[in-house]
Amino acid sequence: MLKMDLKRMGVAVCVAVIPLLLVSGCKKEQPVTAPPPPPPVTTAPPTETVPPPPPVTPASDMTEAPRPKDLSELQDEFERQGLIGDVFFDFDKYELRADARDRLAKNAEFFNSEEGRKYTYTIEGHCDERGTNEYNIALGQRRASSALDYLTSLGVDRERFKTISYGEERPVCTESTEACWQRNRRAHFVLSGRVN
Repeated sequence: MLKMDLKRMGVAVCVAVIPLLLVSGCKKEQPVTAPPPPPPVTTAPPTETVPPPPPVTPASDMTEAPRPKDLSELQDEFERQGLIGDVFFDFDKYELRADARDRLAKNAEFFNSEEGRKYTYTIEGHCDERGTNEYNIALGQRRASSALDYLTSLGVDRERFKTISYGEERPVCTESTEACWQRNRRAHFVLSGRVN
């Protein structure tokens, strides 16, 4: 009897399990799919191309138009008469010393005179040989600008002047001594044209 009950139980278990197996066997498995790959990264071309800034060209690399001979002769004559003259600076400085302000006051008198107002001028900034070319070009520009700013404060018409820096590239003295270097640290005034 026990045997019979076990047999019936076995049949009943089989009857219960078989449909489950059939159902799970008939069920379609969903294929495992990887997510789609991300779209390739592309960079759109810029809508506007901005050119790089032009390189800074030292003044000595620029082509200069030769000055008319008569302007060179006038320049020499004005310097001989003491009407215009250079101003000098301390090492690594562009601040005006007392002697530089005195010289600029004399220059301003001439620039504001009837004769002086007939011309345009260039103020050249110069340095001694110490320091890099780039540094000295910048320092020479500050020296020329400092001289022009002071002249303007004395009533000189700024429109008749331009500034340029030659840094260490146009020394008046080539010895490596302090006496020579002092002569090279200057703002130099040049007649550059006639007022139209």
